[in-house]
Amino acid sequence: MVIASIDVQGGKVVQLKQGAELVLARDNPKELAEEFNRYGEVAVIDLDAAMGKGANDELIKPLLRLAECRVGGGIKTVERAKELISFGAKKIIIGSTAFRGSEGFAVNTAFLESLVKKIGKERIIVAVDARDGEIVVDGWKTKTGISLIDGAKAVEPFVSEILFTCVEREGMMSGTDLDQIKKLRESVTCTITAAGGITTIEEIEEIAALGCDVQIGMALYTGKINLADSFVRSLNWKKESLLPVIAQTEDGQILMTGFADKEAVSESFKRGKLCFHSRSRNKLWMKGENSGNTLDIIKLRTDCDQDAILAAVKPNGPVCHTGKWSCFETDRKYTWEYLQEIVTERFKNPAPGSYTASLDDELVREKVREEAEEICTAKTHDEVVWEAADLLYFMTVLMTREKVSIQEVFDELDRRHKK
Repeated sequence: MVIASIDVQGGKVVQLKQGAELVLARDNPKELAEEFNRYGEVAVIDLDAAMGKGANDELIKPLLRLAECRVGGGIKTVERAKELISFGAKKIIIGSTAFRGSEGFAVNTAFLESLVKKIGKERIIVAVDARDGEIVVDGWKTKTGISLIDGAKAVEPFVSEILFTCVEREGMMSGTDLDQIKKLRESVTCTITAAGGITTIEEIEEIAALGCDVQIGMALYTGKINLADSFVRSLNWKKESLLPVIAQTEDGQILMTGFADKEAVSESFKRGKLCFHSRSRNKLWMKGENSGNTLDIIKLRTDCDQDAILAAVKPNGPVCHTGKWSCFETDRKYTWEYLQEIVTERFKNPAPGSYTASLDDELVREKVREEAEEICTAKTHDEVVWEAADLLYFMTVLMTREKVSIQEVFDELDRRHKK
């Protein structure tokens, strides 16, 4: 997996050379998060929080619901880690605090154990930032006396992943230290993400071949590397020239399967439509190129071995050549999201006599109040089902009028659950 980095400082997205010298600044974090999420998870690093200058929560929180984000920077307490998870972070990155023992520098096992109990090992990444093979903390200013390998081995029981940054190469655009990455890979079994100085597609390919993920920043923002090429080259093409692709809706309903070569994956990103390699015709083909029933790409992800692709897509019509919605089932599963899609379409293209389209703001609010009362007075199981369906329908109409998405409601429930 290739992970793009969004480093935040002073309310802007920045790239720093050696963690100090400002090289560039941008003010479009939401746009970047949505774009980067098509290719992999996104690393959001709060540099101000890491330096003790206050957190950029108001800037960061919206990003955590737009993309699959791992968040780092100044996370010193279990409470702060849990708060970021409640905001929507998929994982959190612990830095300096992981190496501050009760007396001097040592792996802070008490803190890491508490963290595992509160948020789960699967959500924890520890950053082993190292300069010349020695872990450094406090914005890379303080040596710990802990070697990279010893530190990585010591934190492994508490994490799902280790983030290794080659500090002496960070932001220098001079290439990374592949030997260090190889030694680290041989020393631990957990997932490793490598960062710092990665400048070429060839380096990404070599790191992926070692079984490691890659995090890029400076090379991405300066145009030295693009994410589409990085994604393609990080895939495991050793065994086959064609990889299986599973297309599914964003809520997980399987639509179809196919195969893709390097050209098809690249074209998928270029067109924003899912493309395959036709084995029968031995050529590139875009799903829906004749019927118009294309699959808009939301994001692409790989399996653990990097040799299969999962594509989250938005279908523009039936997917199967038989006219069915999916190649695996006759009808689309009726979900709350599907209901809102229907309501949205009724408002956008009202049919003559459409009841939904006739529901103005005053009328729909009146119906919500009416149905809420009726579900409260329902006596039997069937009555509750009937009234709940009425209430959900009118509530969805009201939400759609107010431009509130189903996902926003789920995000709020998720935040409360993790609070």
